[in-house]
Amino acid sequence: MSFPVQRAGRGVDLEGADVTTGARAFWLREPGHGEIRATDLPGPGPGEVLVRAVASGVSRGTETLVFRGGVPADQYAVMRAPFQEGDLPGPVKYGYLSVGVVEAGEAALVGRTVFCLHPHQTAYVVPAAAVHVVPEDVPARRAVLAGSVETAVNALWDAGPLVGDRVAVVGAGMVGACVARLLAGIPGTEVWLVDVDPSREKLATDLGVRFATPDEAPRDLDLAFHASGSPAGLQVSLDLLGEEGTVTDLSWYGDTPVTLRLGGAFHSSRLTIRASQVGRVAPSRRDRRTTADRLALALSLLADPAYDALFTGESAFAELPDLMPRLVTGELPAICHTIAYDREEPTCSR
Repeated sequence: MSFPVQRAGRGVDLEGADVTTGARAFWLREPGHGEIRATDLPGPGPGEVLVRAVASGVSRGTETLVFRGGVPADQYAVMRAPFQEGDLPGPVKYGYLSVGVVEAGEAALVGRTVFCLHPHQTAYVVPAAAVHVVPEDVPARRAVLAGSVETAVNALWDAGPLVGDRVAVVGAGMVGACVARLLAGIPGTEVWLVDVDPSREKLATDLGVRFATPDEAPRDLDLAFHASGSPAGLQVSLDLLGEEGTVTDLSWYGDTPVTLRLGGAFHSSRLTIRASQVGRVAPSRRDRRTTADRLALALSLLADPAYDALFTGESAFAELPDLMPRLVTGELPAICHTIAYDREEPTCSR
């Protein structure tokens, strides 16, 4: 996930403002090593809000890649997050899946639960335009998935699946699962969630789609969405397509080389690989939808309780420095691991 358009805001760097509260933020000190730092917050100025965090989510794609130092140097500026402090590869405050309650600022928003593209931090001051009200029928924890559902919405706008299509989603992580759930709502569509981990079959069932390992997955499909983050997964996606089929690739590989076998059916079957990236609205909707429209749609879609199947663990904010290395290495398997800000004792669970 990248953020080529930065949002204006003074954040925690306001000069001359009265400090109203203290906060703690998670920083990547250097690749592979995180820490909690204290920070002072100013009172919100005109057009700003003070948000007290309730929950945040760890992105298993970009955020873990940032944590291990896998972002190529020529992508540092492109991958800058909206409220990032510091610079890649570190020290840097990075993240973008935060849900909280507005405590002060714009009167119309005080007391409302909101989603914000903000790093892991106990409280923060941002422009009111940077927060998005969470619908009343969407629980706060589920709302941390808004970024993944928004990415999935953009991918479907890019790929344009049709009624009755036979589709594979390769990679049963956060984004792949969200894509599969959206596809499941298209009448007559046959959707396969494909993953090397057989235990993800229950996730597929909960999302209302079929499951297969790469060896078991059907061939001659109309479309494939690749979200495994692995070059091998992209090859599997190509192998599942029929003639004139298209892979919509949502994975970002960072500094990992990608090697594909293109000497077989790739040319004779006229296959296509197309990138889908959430930094801009898909071309098919760009003239009629803004990024705010897209995020509002994603939040509304999260009224669907099926998305709760993605949650595989929860930890206290203070655990983040120990938690992140375990998520990066896979020692702690997870689809969506959330941070609960009302917990202070270690509660890491699966």
